Amino acid sequence: MSILTIAELEKSKLAELLQRYAMQLEMVQPGQPIAGSWWGESEAGLIANRLLVRPDTPVHSALHEACHYICMDVSRRSMLHTNAGGDYDEENAVCYLQTLLADYVPPFNRQRSFADMDEWGYSFRLGSAQAWFEQDAEDARQWLLHHQLIDARQNPSWNVRIN
Repeated sequence: MSILTIAELEKSKLAELLQRYAMQLEMVQPGQPIAGSWWGESEAGLIANRLLVRPDTPVHSALHEACHYICMDVSRRSMLHTNAGGDYDEENAVCYLQTLLADYVPPFNRQRSFADMDEWGYSFRLGSAQAWFEQDAEDARQWLLHHQLIDARQNPSWNVRIN
Protein backbone atom coordinates (compact mmCIF):
# COMPACT_ATOMS: atom_id res chain seq x y z
CA MET A 1 0.00 0.00 0.00
CA SER A 2 1.35 3.42 -0.90
CA ILE A 3 1.15 6.39 1.43
CA LEU A 4 -2.03 8.44 0.93
CA THR A 5 -1.35 11.86 -0.57
CA ILE A 6 -3.19 15.17 -0.63
CA ALA A 7 -4.24 14.43 -4.24
CA GLU A 8 -6.28 11.47 -2.95
CA LEU A 9 -7.90 13.44 -0.13
CA GLU A 10 -11.04 15.52 0.11
CA LYS A 11 -9.07 18.76 0.42
CA SER A 12 -12.17 20.61 1.60
CA LYS A 13 -12.24 18.34 4.67
CA LEU A 14 -8.62 19.17 5.48
CA ALA A 15 -9.29 22.89 4.93
CA GLU A 16 -12.33 22.72 7.25
CA LEU A 17 -10.30 20.95 9.93
CA LEU A 18 -7.55 23.57 9.71
CA GLN A 19 -10.06 26.44 9.84
CA ARG A 20 -11.21 25.16 13.24
CA TYR A 21 -7.69 25.98 14.45
CA ALA A 22 -7.50 29.32 12.56
CA MET A 23 -5.12 27.76 10.03
CA GLN A 24 -5.14 28.07 6.26
CA LEU A 25 -4.44 25.37 3.69
CA GLU A 26 -2.21 26.60 0.88
CA MET A 27 -1.70 24.47 -2.21
CA VAL A 28 1.68 24.55 -3.97
CA GLN A 29 1.93 23.69 -7.66
CA PRO A 30 3.27 20.21 -8.53
CA GLY A 31 7.05 20.11 -8.71
CA GLN A 32 7.49 23.45 -6.94
CA PRO A 33 9.37 23.61 -3.63
CA ILE A 34 7.22 23.75 -0.50
CA ALA A 35 8.15 26.81 1.54
CA GLY A 36 8.36 26.14 5.26
CA SER A 37 9.03 22.41 4.84
CA TRP A 38 11.44 21.06 7.45
CA TRP A 39 11.98 17.79 5.55
CA GLY A 40 11.89 19.19 2.01
CA GLU A 41 10.73 17.12 -0.97
CA SER A 42 6.96 16.65 -0.78
CA GLU A 43 6.63 17.11 2.99
CA ALA A 44 4.24 19.76 4.34
CA GLY A 45 5.47 23.21 5.28
CA LEU A 46 4.50 25.60 8.06
CA ILE A 47 4.72 29.38 7.96
CA ALA A 48 2.73 31.25 10.60
CA ASN A 49 -0.80 29.79 10.43
CA ARG A 50 -0.37 28.49 6.86
CA LEU A 51 0.01 24.80 6.09
CA LEU A 52 1.62 24.42 2.68
CA VAL A 53 1.16 21.20 0.69
CA ARG A 54 1.43 19.85 -2.86
CA PRO A 55 -0.70 17.12 -4.41
CA ASP A 56 2.10 14.61 -3.62
CA THR A 57 2.37 15.63 0.06
CA PRO A 58 1.57 12.70 2.36
CA VAL A 59 -1.62 13.32 4.35
CA HIS A 60 0.13 12.20 7.55
CA SER A 61 2.77 14.90 6.95
CA ALA A 62 0.09 17.58 6.59
CA LEU A 63 -1.59 16.47 9.81
CA HIS A 64 1.72 16.19 11.65
CA GLU A 65 2.74 19.74 10.80
CA ALA A 66 -0.74 21.08 11.59
CA CYS A 67 -0.53 19.37 14.98
CA HIS A 68 2.80 21.04 15.64
CA TYR A 69 1.02 24.37 15.16
CA ILE A 70 -1.80 23.29 17.48
CA CYS A 71 0.56 21.99 20.18
CA MET A 72 3.14 24.78 20.30
CA ASP A 73 2.89 27.64 22.76
CA VAL A 74 1.87 31.15 21.75
CA SER A 75 5.40 32.60 21.63
CA ARG A 76 6.69 29.90 19.24
CA ARG A 77 3.52 30.07 17.16
CA SER A 78 3.98 33.83 16.72
CA MET A 79 7.41 33.28 15.10
CA LEU A 80 6.67 30.04 13.25
CA HIS A 81 8.57 29.50 10.04
CA THR A 82 9.66 25.98 9.03
CA ASN A 83 11.05 24.69 12.35
CA ALA A 84 8.23 23.89 14.78
CA GLY A 85 10.70 23.09 17.56
CA GLY A 86 9.29 21.62 20.74
CA ASP A 87 10.50 18.93 23.09
CA TYR A 88 10.11 15.16 23.33
CA ASP A 89 6.78 15.33 25.16
CA GLU A 90 5.33 17.77 22.66
CA GLU A 91 6.49 15.62 19.72
CA ASN A 92 4.70 12.62 21.21
CA ALA A 93 1.57 14.73 21.70
CA VAL A 94 1.78 15.83 18.06
CA CYS A 95 1.89 12.20 16.92
CA TYR A 96 -1.04 11.30 19.16
CA LEU A 97 -3.17 14.24 18.06
CA GLN A 98 -2.47 13.65 14.37
CA THR A 99 -3.85 10.14 14.86
CA LEU A 100 -7.02 11.48 16.47
CA LEU A 101 -7.51 14.07 13.74
CA ALA A 102 -7.05 11.51 10.96
CA ASP A 103 -10.71 10.50 11.25
CA TYR A 104 -11.77 14.05 10.29
CA VAL A 105 -10.21 14.03 6.81
CA PRO A 106 -11.77 11.23 4.74
CA PRO A 107 -10.77 8.96 3.17
CA PHE A 108 -7.90 9.12 5.68
CA ASN A 109 -8.63 7.60 9.08
CA ARG A 110 -6.89 6.33 12.18
CA GLN A 111 -5.97 2.92 10.74
CA ARG A 112 -4.60 4.48 7.56
CA SER A 113 -2.66 6.96 9.69
CA PHE A 114 -1.00 4.11 11.60
CA ALA A 115 -0.07 2.32 8.36
CA ASP A 116 1.28 5.44 6.68
CA MET A 117 3.28 6.48 9.74
CA ASP A 118 4.90 3.04 9.81
CA GLU A 119 5.55 3.07 6.07
CA TRP A 120 7.14 6.54 6.24
CA GLY A 121 9.44 5.46 9.03
CA TYR A 122 8.13 6.91 12.28
CA SER A 123 10.00 5.07 15.01
CA PHE A 124 8.25 3.77 18.12
CA ARG A 125 9.82 1.48 20.69
CA LEU A 126 6.92 -0.99 20.46
CA GLY A 127 7.55 -1.36 16.73
CA SER A 128 4.48 0.31 15.24
CA ALA A 129 2.44 3.49 15.50
CA GLN A 130 -0.66 1.55 16.49
CA ALA A 131 1.10 -0.38 19.27
CA TRP A 132 2.54 2.88 20.60
CA PHE A 133 -0.83 4.65 20.45
CA GLU A 134 -2.72 1.82 22.16
CA GLN A 135 -0.13 0.67 24.72
CA ASP A 136 2.55 3.30 25.32
CA ALA A 137 1.16 6.79 24.72
CA GLU A 138 -0.45 7.64 28.05
CA ASP A 139 2.07 10.46 28.54
CA ALA A 140 1.09 11.99 25.18
CA ARG A 141 -2.62 11.72 26.02
CA GLN A 142 -2.03 13.36 29.42
CA TRP A 143 -0.02 16.16 27.79
CA LEU A 144 -2.91 16.88 25.40
CA LEU A 145 -5.41 16.80 28.29
CA HIS A 146 -3.23 19.11 30.39
CA HIS A 147 -3.08 21.66 27.57
CA GLN A 148 -6.82 21.25 26.91
CA LEU A 149 -6.33 20.10 23.33
CA ILE A 150 -8.50 17.00 23.83
CA ASP A 151 -11.18 16.05 26.32
CA ALA A 152 -11.38 12.97 28.54
CA ARG A 153 -13.02 10.99 25.70
CA GLN A 154 -10.12 11.90 23.38
CA ASN A 155 -12.20 14.27 21.29
CA PRO A 156 -10.40 17.33 19.93
CA SER A 157 -11.21 20.56 21.78
CA TRP A 158 -10.60 22.58 18.59
CA ASN A 159 -8.34 24.90 20.57
CA VAL A 160 -4.66 25.62 20.10
CA ARG A 161 -2.28 25.53 23.05
CA ILE A 162 -2.16 28.73 25.03
CA ASN A 163 0.68 28.25 27.54
